[in-house]
Amino acid sequence: MSGERVAVVGAGPAGLVLAALLHRAGIDVEVWERRSRADVEQRPRAGLLEHRVVEFLAAHGLADRLLKEGERHGWCVFACLGERVRVDYGTLSGGFRHWVYPQHLLLRDLVEKLDEIGCPVHFDAPVQELDGTTLRLRQGAVRADFVAGCDGAQGVVAASVPDSLVTGRRYPYDWLTVLADMTGPVAGVLYAVHEAGFAGMMPRTGNVARLYLQVPAGADPADWPEDRVLAALDLRLAPGAGDPRPVRLRERGMLRMRGRVRRGLRAGGVFLAGDAAHVLTPSGAKGLNLAVADAADLAAGLIHRVRTGDDSLLAGYEARRGAGAWWAQDFSDRLLDLLHLPPGGPEERRFALRLRRERIRALARTGPYATAFARDYAGAESVFTP
Repeated sequence: MSGERVAVVGAGPAGLVLAALLHRAGIDVEVWERRSRADVEQRPRAGLLEHRVVEFLAAHGLADRLLKEGERHGWCVFACLGERVRVDYGTLSGGFRHWVYPQHLLLRDLVEKLDEIGCPVHFDAPVQELDGTTLRLRQGAVRADFVAGCDGAQGVVAASVPDSLVTGRRYPYDWLTVLADMTGPVAGVLYAVHEAGFAGMMPRTGNVARLYLQVPAGADPADWPEDRVLAALDLRLAPGAGDPRPVRLRERGMLRMRGRVRRGLRAGGVFLAGDAAHVLTPSGAKGLNLAVADAADLAAGLIHRVRTGDDSLLAGYEARRGAGAWWAQDFSDRLLDLLHLPPGGPEERRFALRLRRERIRALARTGPYATAFARDYAGAESVFTP
């Protein structure tokens, strides 16, 4: 191992991928996570991995089980005004498709890989304070040369980065999120643009699906009992004969819809990655993928710095990852605009629905508009190393 030490705070996608890359490069690295291992490995989260993300993970030996058990998806469906439009983005993009593989299973695989290669991951070990590059924990102090804050927007590391301007947007709606057992497997992503509000259905493993419902901003989950949720899903998704329907709601939650980008991602030897650096809505499934891209970029910079003493690659980290975050925010925002109607009376909403139906139809037609969407959606242009 090298003489310089890296402390990674947070065992999410960014933290675990970063630790694996650094350890494989011979750098002394440890991960510190406030949650238990069971919580990290069992809490359902995102489920769509971009083409380039899986390509990168596979190239570094971090996708063995994903490649065996994950499913490839290259199409999605938009429903609007009683019409269903299938968008074959795998074909339109030139062969780029998603992998469906739940995030908690990917985290499980990464933790197992770190165990296998001898990289320490400390669970139930919250960082209470950061003093320079020294972590203060209940167990004592951990001194490092570099700290990677992958512990989320409200984490201790993000709070320690001074003068870090946060630019954000609060959307005028929220999403009620449901993990449900279905009558059968969900074949592909369904986006429903409806006068009553957006609804979405995303495949997971087996007969499980992630479902979304647009609700007013600040809505109380208690106001959405199971029967109301099921009725709203049935209205907006309008399943046909033989289409999968929810039969049991495993869990419900509320996503407060925000987009945030932090401008300052470095303070000396402290760096931010993943949700600590930017927060995206689930629209477009870019959050997990952007976190892996951050980890890849930061790993390349740290490895170069440790091996050569040259800081130039790390010096460009903020600019590169800021550009990546804004690109992802832009795609997410454009998709949200397509899926949600603006406020207005019945006539304005009918007009907005017809406009969206035309945009949706254009996504399915061969041409530059559809190709651009398909490539962005599937992650054809993602860049993982500087």
